[in-house]
Parts: sequence; C-alpha cells; structure tokens
Amino acid sequence: MSRKALGKGLSALIPDISQENGRIVYIECSKVLPNPYQPRKFSGKELVDLIESIKAAGIIQPIIVRRVAQGYQLVAGSRRLAAAKSLNFKKVPVIVKNVSDRELLSFALIENIQRENLNPLELAVAYKKLHDEFNMTHDEIGKIVGKSRAAISNTLRLLLLPDEIQKMIQSGELSEGHARALLAIKDKNKQIAFAKKIIKFALPVRETEKKTTQRLNSDYQVITEELEKILGTKVEISMGKKRGKITIEIYSDEDIERILSILKKK
Repeated sequence: MSRKALGKGLSALIPDISQENGRIVYIECSKVLPNPYQPRKFSGKELVDLIESIKAAGIIQPIIVRRVAQGYQLVAGSRRLAAAKSLNFKKVPVIVKNVSDRELLSFALIENIQRENLNPLELAVAYKKLHDEFNMTHDEIGKIVGKSRAAISNTLRLLLLPDEIQKMIQSGELSEGHARALLAIKDKNKQIAFAKKIIKFALPVRETEKKTTQRLNSDYQVITEELEKILGTKVEISMGKKRGKITIEIYSDEDIERILSILKKK
C-alpha cells in the first residue's frame, strides 16, 4: 500500500528536484560529507532491500547535495549513499542544490518521516532541533511534516520523561501512547516504576491511562485531606488534561479572613 505524502515533501521544498538544468554529475562517495542534522543512523538490515535493488538497477534517483568549503554535503538520499558505500561504489549520481542550514535539517527530517518511520523519540529530537536551532514554532514544524501543532507539542513532551523511560521508547518497549500516559505522573521515580510495570504486565494503552488516572486521584486525595486540615474547611481538587483548579469552600466573610491569615503565615 502506498503511503500518503506528508507535509510539503522534498519535491515541493527543493524546486526541480529531479534535475538541475538537466545536469546530473557523478562524484566520489568519499567526497560526500554526511548531513549533520540526520536524525537517524541506518543499520545493515534496513538497507538490505535497497542494496539488492541498486545491485539490479543502479541508483535511479540522484542524491541531492550542496556545496560546502570541504566539497559536498548530503542533503537528501542518505539511504542511497549508505547502500552505494556498502556496494563499494566509487561514484554516485548527484544533483547540486543551494540549500540553507535550516532547509538541510528540514529535508533530513522529512526524508526520514516519509521513508523510514522514525520512532516517537527520534521525531521529538528532530522537532526540538527545528525549534531550538532555527526558532521554528510548533505550528511551522507541523506544516512542514503534515501534522497538527498539538501533535508536534505532544511528541516534544516525551523529552520531559526520564532517560530510562526514553530508552524504553527508543527500544520499542513502550509506545508513544504509554509514554503520554506516564507524563500525567509528576514524580520521576514513580514514572519509571510504573513504566516497568507496563512492560512486565504488557498493559495496553487504555489500561495504562486508567491506572495513571487512578494514581493521580489517589495522590490528589492525600493533598486534599492535608489542605482541609490546614484550612479547616472543605477543599476539592479537579484536574483536566491541561489545567486544574482548587476549590476552597467558605461560608462567611470571617472564613475568608481566617483562610487568608493562614495562607499569609505559610
């Protein structure tokens, strides 16, 4: 089944990607420097099919490069270049384009999303580079890769999780859905402990969300009881997905003065 193109795609971002004034040149593989913004390293297993295809028909689609002080730098076609090197090709067909650093990262990200299915954590790291190094908003990133602003923001939130959990996402032990549910737990140690429980018992995402909500409600109950003891009145904590509120019941003006006095002391 063919995969629907995401966002603008490389062909829209690099005008006339198939040719440069009709010129395709051949340069030595060793002279093509890597793309420093490439968010993924390729394993041998991932290249097997491509290598077999190139063995049979050669490199049909030229690699895109840009000129740099040291020679050439890869823009798009990282898998093709890696496969060519595996086959000990001396030269590869390339098209030279004028590409900025900002575009270079965008192309690397889009190429991988469309062809390699980066895992959620790899996407988060790539999005963070676009945001931090090039001051792109979540909305701008979303337009490039064909996702909503909310989807970009949710993926970036995965980087708030402890390194141990991030490794679980990287390895595929935890899905993005599991990871998002864990974000509802604020204590890092509790997040890690619960993540291990998810893996041990193979909890589905819905069950994980249910249990994290129960855990939160339990935590809030302890806080509620503590506040009621301090303030001497009924307190209620309600929490939504993005914000919450604390309701303090009062029965008279004197209650307001008394509670205000307690809070000032604290």
